[in-house]
Amino acid sequence: MNTYIKFLILNYLKSLFYVFLIMLSVVIILNVLSEIEFFKNYDVETYLPFYLSILNSFDLIFEMFPFIFLIATQVFFVNLFNDNQINIFKYSGLKNSRIIIVLIFLTLFLGVILITIFYSFSSNLKNSYLEYKNKFSTDNKYLAVVTNNGLWIKDYVNQNKMIINADKMDGSFLENVTVSEFDSQFNLIKLITSEKVDIKSNNWELINPRFVPDNFEEEMDRTTIYSNFNYERINNLFSNLSSLSILELINLRENYKQINYSTTEIDVQLQKLISFPIYYALMTILSAIIMFNTKTFKSTTLKITIGLFFCVIIYYVNNLFQVLGSTEKIPLLLSVWITLMILTLFNAIAILKINEK
Repeated sequence: MNTYIKFLILNYLKSLFYVFLIMLSVVIILNVLSEIEFFKNYDVETYLPFYLSILNSFDLIFEMFPFIFLIATQVFFVNLFNDNQINIFKYSGLKNSRIIIVLIFLTLFLGVILITIFYSFSSNLKNSYLEYKNKFSTDNKYLAVVTNNGLWIKDYVNQNKMIINADKMDGSFLENVTVSEFDSQFNLIKLITSEKVDIKSNNWELINPRFVPDNFEEEMDRTTIYSNFNYERINNLFSNLSSLSILELINLRENYKQINYSTTEIDVQLQKLISFPIYYALMTILSAIIMFNTKTFKSTTLKITIGLFFCVIIYYVNNLFQVLGSTEKIPLLLSVWITLMILTLFNAIAILKINEK
């Protein structure tokens, strides 16, 4: 490896680590304040808000990595400009585009490391955070999970426990449903099976239900039972995917397919993870373009401010397309990639004369 490549890589990694530590510290501090507010009415150990803040911070920092790469690239070029090293490279025949190419390959490599190792680490911490936090939630006794045996729901109604299993989902309907109701001593009160159950509201409508109280089977056309779950709540429970590793997401996707539940949310999460290395590289290119075009500016603060301005713009543009995707104005998968397409087009146009800067 050429000496200049080693030099560029080492200095870029230093800038990236420096920015990462600053951003992580800010996120932890903000999280601590949030957790203290949450636990103000609970009698808990003093360390708990700090502990939970750390567990939750790495997931949040993972979502911020595109902007961390942008700012880190700015810091990297500020150091090159301040020490006049960029001109030394130029006089040695090293073009600006060559420096950017080195950074592109480095960020792509780091992106793969981040989504395979760092993301698995942060998702495990997020899962621990949610499990611990749920202990203080009034909804902790309610549970809905998808396994290879279908959808399972644990519910409590009028002090009785209900275990509900469904083979499949069809929109807001559950198919081939079994409802087992137990008393507080876990004695079976009744067993209900139904071909189809409408769960749009909390008052579930059972179609062609069959009751088995005291081993005497009863049949009727329709009946209703109350549940703390409905279609919207189940969807919301399954929408938090950041606590699952890539392998867990793939397994959950297969389970969703078995019960005919929409895999779109998981597909979007997987597409986001796949897109992140490219996202990092594009943000690095954008940052380099900003720095080369503001090289004559004397104020480092102004250069960083311009970078932060672009971070805000990109964040809101990305948010806009995600909202359009979630409301089905545009395809969900397109909502993940369209920001990257715009960044690619902008970078391709702006980088044409980068060697002249």
